Amino acid sequence: MKIKILYITVSLMLSIILSGCSNDWLDEKTPHILTTESIYGNIDGFETGLNGLYGLVREEYEHENSVYGMQAAIFTAGNDNSTTNMIGTSGYCRPVVMWWADQNNSLVVDYEDTWIWLYSIINSANTIIGHAETRTDIDWGDGDPINRKNVVIANAKALRAYAYRHLTYGWGDVPLSLTESGEIIKTDWERTPVGDVRRQILSDLLFAEKHIAVRPALEGRITKGAVQHYLAEMYLVLNKPDSALFWANKVINTPEYKLMTERFGVNKDKPGVIFGDMFADGNTNYGQGNTEVLWVYQFALQTIGGGECAWTEYFGTRYSEFVRDDVTPIRLTNERGARGRSRQSATKWFLDSYEPEDDRGSNYCLRKFFILKDASANAPYPADRLPPGYSYGDTLWLNWDEDINPNYTQVHDWPWPRKREAGANPANPSGSGTFSNQIRLRLAETYLLKAEAELLTGNSEAAANAINAIRRRSNASEITATDVDIDFILDERSRELMMEEDRRWQLLRTGKWLERMRKYNHNGGQFTTERDQIWPIPQVVIDANITKEMPQNPGYN
Repeated sequence: MKIKILYITVSLMLSIILSGCSNDWLDEKTPHILTTESIYGNIDGFETGLNGLYGLVREEYEHENSVYGMQAAIFTAGNDNSTTNMIGTSGYCRPVVMWWADQNNSLVVDYEDTWIWLYSIINSANTIIGHAETRTDIDWGDGDPINRKNVVIANAKALRAYAYRHLTYGWGDVPLSLTESGEIIKTDWERTPVGDVRRQILSDLLFAEKHIAVRPALEGRITKGAVQHYLAEMYLVLNKPDSALFWANKVINTPEYKLMTERFGVNKDKPGVIFGDMFADGNTNYGQGNTEVLWVYQFALQTIGGGECAWTEYFGTRYSEFVRDDVTPIRLTNERGARGRSRQSATKWFLDSYEPEDDRGSNYCLRKFFILKDASANAPYPADRLPPGYSYGDTLWLNWDEDINPNYTQVHDWPWPRKREAGANPANPSGSGTFSNQIRLRLAETYLLKAEAELLTGNSEAAANAINAIRRRSNASEITATDVDIDFILDERSRELMMEEDRRWQLLRTGKWLERMRKYNHNGGQFTTERDQIWPIPQVVIDANITKEMPQNPGYN
């Protein structure tokens, strides 16, 4: 069952932005026709509120947002394994991650939009939590009313923790709000020390872990395993690897969560590999046989609230525009992921990081070539155009001999990861969005957290075993304890989790972002400084806090 979107904060936000009135990006009041008191009078009202809250969280990947999906735009962009390939005319973050320096400032609209989005999630969660915890007149339905109440609160607290996770990685000290904002706009917010915010994240996650199901009835809801995973990650941030290992093992030892080790699903009888099967349209949910998923964002074509995913727009190459011997050979098709826009592309280091036998680097998972198709093979789309000397059925290789750099961008025959290309609208191959469900978190990432925790506790052999569990299913060679250090783990995260993990966050929390940017990203890494490891507080936030100073992060005006 798809979770339908109920936009419960965005319209007010837009009206504030457009009006230019007293702006307060932290203190959103949910717009409504009915009052929250009447909506949250029974379990059905709370379920509607949770659906709206999950809809807000899913905007992280959505196409409709001005930032074309926060995770694609700035949580993943500009790192060791991804770099800008096409600079647009807008003021969004694409120029920042190419040039940094003066481009990275408090007026960047991506920062503003992301801040607004995250505090919208927080305020919506606070509204649900506040009503559920304090009111005594709620009809929680038949069965176990205490459990129903706790499940509602647990979901809201898990998503509040998720929002603060992003905020603390991106900005450090941020205002901590745990109650629903009222009618009066606050103008005296204070930044809370990041350690205090992270303690609140732990508190929220620990409550959620007790009450959220291993496999919730609704696809799209966060699972107990995902909550435990984020607990493990947060304990690594707090330099408590023993606690991180405890929670990672909780996830890994849950029988309902298993790595996929055999071909399955809609493409089982077609040429392919296990790793690619997990991301096929029709294979991404647990109910479709994917035991590895811990959290999946739900999208659907031509469905109210179905949403449109932005990942093809961002990472898909403009393959229909590349020229080979004065011919633009490759046609847009649904099978090829429709229309990519090259906002970001993989770095050459990433493309070259796979062993030849590693399935994750094969063309089933990483587009490296096309097979030229005639009209019958390309149906219902036109035939590809043949460059001189080529015939239908020939292989046309993409080119990554030279890394993307400031003098070499808008490269349209560049390889790209294929995880997110499924689910384009077959009736509109020129569209940039996709409509398949998108995996947000997989068990493989938990194995890599476990490897990191084992390494930090001095057990390199156990770390190697955790890494080998995921390398083995992709036919990569097995490693030994002497191979494992934090850089190898980060390399393996990249090979396994490209376009899934929040790459910037993982590099920052391990203290490796600046070093690896300069080493592997040749289209921006050379311009990065210590300051760029944390973002500037958006200027609109500072300006709105008129009765108390909101200090800017160091190095920014």
